Amino acid sequence: MKSIFIAIIGLFLVLACKSNNSETPVIEEQKELNVAEKIANAHGYDNWKHVSEVHFTFQVDQDSIKGKGRTWTWFPRENRIKMNAGEQTAEYTRNKIDSTIIPADRAFINDKFWLLVPFQLVWDTAVKISEPKKANAPISDKEFNMITVVYPPEGGYTPGDAYDIYYSDDYLIREWVFRKSNSPDPTMATTFENYRDYNGIKIATDHKMANGNWNLNFTDISISSE
Repeated sequence: MKSIFIAIIGLFLVLACKSNNSETPVIEEQKELNVAEKIANAHGYDNWKHVSEVHFTFQVDQDSIKGKGRTWTWFPRENRIKMNAGEQTAEYTRNKIDSTIIPADRAFINDKFWLLVPFQLVWDTAVKISEPKKANAPISDKEFNMITVVYPPEGGYTPGDAYDIYYSDDYLIREWVFRKSNSPDPTMATTFENYRDYNGIKIATDHKMANGNWNLNFTDISISSE
């Protein structure tokens, strides 16, 4: 009888422990996002995983002269690209590039970089990104948060370049300075403006210089998601 009584008490203790464990909430520790991830997310990076096709035209207008532009269709899941630039056309996959495709691919990397700078901060894992600080932007002279992004001295089409990126408290990029080969002097400074939303991805469709008569812009943008 005594052994049966002890066994029953033990059973109740086991059930009590299981009951207590099941009622204890599991708290997952969330990783603190770094500044690159915060900027990317502010521009809709969470939606990129659904993207199946990106279409856009890259062109530069100066004074009253409209640029001819380059039109791209990019299938990121396949890494397949189509280009139409006047009489020039190309279609290729980025893991199969020969010397005849390099000029088109160089242009694609440049144009895509301008289009999706916030995402490149996450994609380009070899870059060095400084700690944020407050600084006055070169064109508006407004105070923003600023980080400096430096590319490694080797690899890619333009190694060693640097960018000073100015972003507001909502982590949207407002201006940047490009410094070729990490030169201390600016090579180019432009705005990021006229943001538009494409299936949850925010893109600055205009990039203007200080004098206002030069505008690198994007038209015919469409982003398809699945």
